[in-house]
Amino acid sequence: MDKQSALAALRTVMDPELGRDLVSLNMIKDVQVDGSAVRVVVELTTPACPLKDRIQRDVEAALKKAGAQQVTIELTARTRAAAPTPGKEVLPHVKNIVAVGAGKGGVGKSTIAVNLAVSLQRFGAAVGLMDGDIYGPSMPTMLGLRGKLPEVRGPRIIPHHVHGIHVITIGSLVEDDKPLIWRGPMAHAAFKQLLLDNTDWPELDYLIVDLPPGTGDVPLTLCQLLPLTGAVVVATPQQVALDDCIRAVRMFQQLGAPVLGIVENMSYFVDPAGTKHDIFGHGGAQRAAQELSIPYLGDLPMFTELRVNSDAGNPTANFESNAQLKQALERLVQNLAAQVSLRNMQAAQPELNIL
Repeated sequence: MDKQSALAALRTVMDPELGRDLVSLNMIKDVQVDGSAVRVVVELTTPACPLKDRIQRDVEAALKKAGAQQVTIELTARTRAAAPTPGKEVLPHVKNIVAVGAGKGGVGKSTIAVNLAVSLQRFGAAVGLMDGDIYGPSMPTMLGLRGKLPEVRGPRIIPHHVHGIHVITIGSLVEDDKPLIWRGPMAHAAFKQLLLDNTDWPELDYLIVDLPPGTGDVPLTLCQLLPLTGAVVVATPQQVALDDCIRAVRMFQQLGAPVLGIVENMSYFVDPAGTKHDIFGHGGAQRAAQELSIPYLGDLPMFTELRVNSDAGNPTANFESNAQLKQALERLVQNLAAQVSLRNMQAAQPELNIL
């Protein structure tokens, strides 16, 4: 076997989501052939790729079918950036900005945002989290930041670095329990200053922005200011929450922000005896996603540990103590990362392959 025949074999391996071969997608970064032994480096489009095991199996199978007897595969990852948006040339060092929103409060939007951010970081991505809920910031509690001021260098605020992610929240800049009362222009200005003007964000693969619930000033501001890669909408299964979820989806669509998917939170509860209880119903968010022709990112059951760890400000524990909780959260983030990669790869022209 020579290098050209190895490349020919790799051109038969298709990315399961993009439907194109790995060579034309520039995911093959190196091929070394030594007799019947082949070593190949495959660069995934995100560290949280949910299909990496399948891709690895398909590469090995294609090369062995072409005559290789020994195949060594090295998987690397580089998060692809969203295509530039004319008129929104802000935060150029942030590859992807993902808003997490909900049509109504109380559906666990902030819980989902925090755990998406922490999980992406655990997969190896550089992640920031912006607490955009300027009316009721919950990140100080959920991340253990209550009473902690961020570092300030000159006119710039340095985000907190906690649980592996970079975090900014207005809750760190005001007195605990002080009500935050904003009129529309004030909310717009506060959000813009905190996100863009006064915060020194590092280079990031993903910036997760936790929005206040509803379809008001802050979501409108976000879509006007930022080149959103897309939005995640969180809902619970009952019909009243789904009605508001659909309104939130329509808002993002009307504002030109792609909807990356819907998450069904508090989907069901399993008691200590193993009996499953659909407390709020079940599957409504998935049906709504199907009706709206948008992705369904998955469900998150009710876990006591999730509530305990959120109140304790320790989301990292969600990935350490309960295997089922860890699996459910990682499934959500892998599905999200796949949708981000899919959108970015479809929007961009592939780079020239140097092989």
